Amino acid sequence: MTVFTPQDPVLHLLRRATYGPTPAAEAEIREIGTASWLNRQLAPSTIDDSACDALLTRYPLISADITTIRAKVKAGTLKFGAWDAMQQLGSAAVARAAWSRRQLLEIMVDVWSNLLNVTCPMGEVWDSRTGYDTLIRKHALGRFADLLKATATAPAMLSYLDNRSSTKAKPNENYARELMELHTVGLIYTEADVKDAARLLTGLTVDKTTGLYRFDATQHATGAVTILGWRHDNATAGGGEAAALAFVEMLALHPATAERVARRLCVRFVADDPPPALVSRLQQVYVQQKSAIVPVLRALFASPEFAASTGAKVRTPFEDLVAAVRVLGLQPEASGTDGVRGLYNYLVDAGHAPMRWSPPNGYPDVAAAWTAPSGLLVRWNAHLNLAAGWYPKQLVRPASMLTALVPKLPATHGAFLDALTTRLVGTTLQPAHRDALLAFLGKTAASPLKATDPAAAGRLPHLIALVLDSPYFLAR
Repeated sequence: MTVFTPQDPVLHLLRRATYGPTPAAEAEIREIGTASWLNRQLAPSTIDDSACDALLTRYPLISADITTIRAKVKAGTLKFGAWDAMQQLGSAAVARAAWSRRQLLEIMVDVWSNLLNVTCPMGEVWDSRTGYDTLIRKHALGRFADLLKATATAPAMLSYLDNRSSTKAKPNENYARELMELHTVGLIYTEADVKDAARLLTGLTVDKTTGLYRFDATQHATGAVTILGWRHDNATAGGGEAAALAFVEMLALHPATAERVARRLCVRFVADDPPPALVSRLQQVYVQQKSAIVPVLRALFASPEFAASTGAKVRTPFEDLVAAVRVLGLQPEASGTDGVRGLYNYLVDAGHAPMRWSPPNGYPDVAAAWTAPSGLLVRWNAHLNLAAGWYPKQLVRPASMLTALVPKLPATHGAFLDALTTRLVGTTLQPAHRDALLAFLGKTAASPLKATDPAAAGRLPHLIALVLDSPYFLAR
């Protein structure tokens, strides 16, 4: 599929390091420069995100811990009972992507949520999935080793991949296998490695009464292990937790993990089939920086391969919907959550609601997974509904969509269409595509434009939707 993207490096960075350009984001980056803008994004605590924080107060359970959620379910104060926290978490992810100013943080949370996938909603993690999201956010721009160790003791992960039921008498291999195959080194292990890893991870469990993580030394299988050439005596049950976390640290710092993390970041930000030389350079940075992610991202965004990668990625359904909300200037309703829930429901239909992927490998991030005609049709329907204000009706629209997108009406339809497409996709259209939209309007490029003209009024939602349906907007 051919995609068309502007060559402007500012818009290229905004397409990749945010969920879609907005006038405010573009104005900011042009004022302070790409280097300063990236520095801000890589230090999200320095960004005033109070408006989004205020919106998130409508989802009070997204920061609740296991004990709090259990108490509320027991008290019967939640509308959907045990599913409430997970439903709020899914909607909040959409809201954050659309309206947080900490855009790169939100993207990295999504990257790690897919790599270290724990499906949401899912019955086994009804009380722990929000806490899992909290720890991913805490480490999203830190060391991957710290993130991986945090997930290894997270009740959600231990429940999702069955380590909570792993005992010294019957070690469960699910988490051990996925920890190596999906989360870190890939398919370089042996079955003997899996068995030793499963033994070493016994004792990392979840308390049956409280739902909290605990290390149960009585269920830890002792005895020396050798995994991928790494050896540990694992001599005592009491030292089992430290031994297990040392193993996880080893995996995080393994050269194979460095290559796979570098490749994943290149797939996210550069191309479906990333340049090997760039992957290799980022792998070296990862190793030298002991899995610190910010230096890797700096090297990636500064690379000539990134600069040359315009048009090499397409938006996923999640990114597409959020980018449409952002470019149209839609805002959340003054109170309530129905509008954002409507956006989430769109993504359920598109097969890409945040955190909802069932298998442990996480959502794919390549064009082939998301460009089937049926999936594109869902997107196109959403574009028209958003442009026309039909659904979700609760979202707040600009007082005039026309003046929001084209503040000063040009004299001709050709100039109007150029202004509109530049606002929506960052560039004017190729002549054949421009002519096709003019034909849809029944006009020529030289046709005079008046404020009451259907091109600027009645047909505007359809015109907007056609632009958003195009490969120009599809490009990440």
